[in-house]
This record gives sequence, C-alpha cells and structure tokens, in this order.
Amino acid sequence: MLNKLTPLLNTITSQIHQLAWPDFNTGELRALAVLTAFWVLFALEARFAYREHAARVVRQSYFANIGSFILNDTLMSLLSVSSLWLMAERFSQTGLLSGMANPVAKAIASFLLLDLMLYVWHRANHRFDPLWMFHKVHHSDRCMNVSTAFRLHGVEVFLTTLVKAAFIVLMGVDTAVVLANEAVVTLFVMFHHTDIAFRGEHWLGRLTVVPYLHRVHHSTERAEHDHNYGAVFSFWDRFGTLAEAEPKELGLANVPGQNLLDLLKFGLMLPQSPPPLAVQAMIAEAAYYRAEKRGFAPGYDFIDWLEAEQDILAKTSAKPKRPNAKPSWDWRAVNPFASGRNHGTASPC
Repeated sequence: MLNKLTPLLNTITSQIHQLAWPDFNTGELRALAVLTAFWVLFALEARFAYREHAARVVRQSYFANIGSFILNDTLMSLLSVSSLWLMAERFSQTGLLSGMANPVAKAIASFLLLDLMLYVWHRANHRFDPLWMFHKVHHSDRCMNVSTAFRLHGVEVFLTTLVKAAFIVLMGVDTAVVLANEAVVTLFVMFHHTDIAFRGEHWLGRLTVVPYLHRVHHSTERAEHDHNYGAVFSFWDRFGTLAEAEPKELGLANVPGQNLLDLLKFGLMLPQSPPPLAVQAMIAEAAYYRAEKRGFAPGYDFIDWLEAEQDILAKTSAKPKRPNAKPSWDWRAVNPFASGRNHGTASPC
C-alpha cells in the first residue's frame, strides 16, 4: 500500500515546490504574524471575554490604543527592529557572549538574558518617576484587552529601543535571536493583555506570563500592580515580585477614559507635589459636602473632588497650576466616601 502511495506523494510534493509562494521579507512576515495574532486574540476576547465592560469604555480603549499603535509603534517598531538588527550584525562577535562556541547554547542564553533585561527595565519604569511619567500611559487603560499591548508613549518606545540596543552590543546577541525575540515578545505581550481565561492557565503561568498574572499588574491598587513585570517568562517574578490576585478595578483610579490626544499629553505631565495636609483635609470636607448635597449618588465622586480641589486651592495660597487638571496626589486616601488607593501621576505603580 505504501509503495502505491509513494508516487502520488512525490507528485504532490513536486507540485507544491513549483507553486509561486509570496516573497516576504522579515518586516512583512513580522507584520503579518502580529496582525494575524491580533485578530485571533480579538476574536477569542469578543467570544469569551473574562470581564464585562461598558461598550463605551471598550470602544474608547480600542480607538485610543490602535491610534497609539499607528502613531508610535508602527514607525518606532520598524525603526527599532531595523536598528537592533544592524547593532546585532555589527557587534554579535564582540560581546560578552561571543566566546560561546555552541550557537544553540548562545541563542538560548541570549534569549533568556534579553527577557531578563526587559523584566529589569519594566521594573525600573515603575520605580523611577522620570520613567513612570511615560509608562503611566500604558497603565491608564480602564479596560485591559489585546489592544492595550500597543498603548505606549512614543518616548517610552524610543527609550526601550536604546536600552535594547545597548544590551545587544554589550552581550553580542546574534541577529536571528534579536528578530526572534522581537517577534515572540510582541506576541506574548498581546496574549497576556487579552481579556480571557482558560483551563490550565495557572499551570502555564508557572513558566510564562498569562492573562491572569498580568491583570494584577494593571490593578489600581499599588500593592497589586507593582508586581508581575515579566514579558515572556514568569519565573523572574518568582524571586520576590510575583502576585496572584484578582484585581477589583483596572487602570489608574483618578484617570478617566482618554483619547489619543489625551494619551500624548498625559505622558508629558510631570509629577506634582501634593497640597499641605491641612489643605487636603479642607478639600476632602468640601468634596464630602458636594456629595452629600446630591445624596451620595454614585459616579460623581471624582468630579466632586476635582471641583472641590480647584475651589479650595483658588481660595488658598496654593493656586491650581492648570484649570480642570486631574489631581496629582492621592485623593482617595483622604476622601471619606471613596474606596481604594490611587497613585495617579504622582508616583510609579
């Protein structure tokens, strides 16, 4: 039977080799892979969404995130891939890993070290205010979904590219590993931002970053979101920064939904010093009075706080720096009718 099938299989194989396959370059293949993965994850998210969000919130999130991708990531990602490839081509034989004779061992070591570098860099973006100023744009999404992976400020993308380039030169990473790492990291970042849950997720999370681990990272609570910094592998976090919890709220508690222009401006807002404690107490009392007048109807506490802050600061020596600005300090910490803790633009989270 096998002898009879062999000529047929040979004929089919010959016909396949004669087909005119599209001639894709590396950039086109990467774009095709990202686009395909995005639509697959989007379809899964639409069918098996883990969290329910208002349609308006989801729509605003997707428009802002895709706009960010078009404005920043399309240009910067292509630039970063090409520049990183050139760095790897020039310095792959001179870095710290250049002495490794076994190419497979070098590739594995390079990939792991690149992922560790991204973990350290991500953690630094949470710890230092100058870096958090841009990274907070990513955390401002109130509806974490596959498109949140592209919610990045252009300055952060540029700085990340510089850090990667320096690391590639220092370690002597090969071009193939650079390209593979860029593709795999992009796919994993989309995956662990997807709003889904699946059987075996906790088991897989022992090795790689999965959605349930990364949801904690987008919590409004700092005690939760200063954890789980991994990009591909989750075991880096198991040395002190791992958290397994279900966040009550996502995003930044004092930042409402934003469009693309809001994101660009938000990434350039400098941290501000909070008002004196006495002034904070006055603002809290004024906000409580406003809430009491409307019968503590839900949904207005943030607006009450903004109006009370502007009113009290206008009557004291501490004038508000920007009209209608978002509070830059921990307003929920002293707000008697608000729950949770917010970090807003004041501190890294």
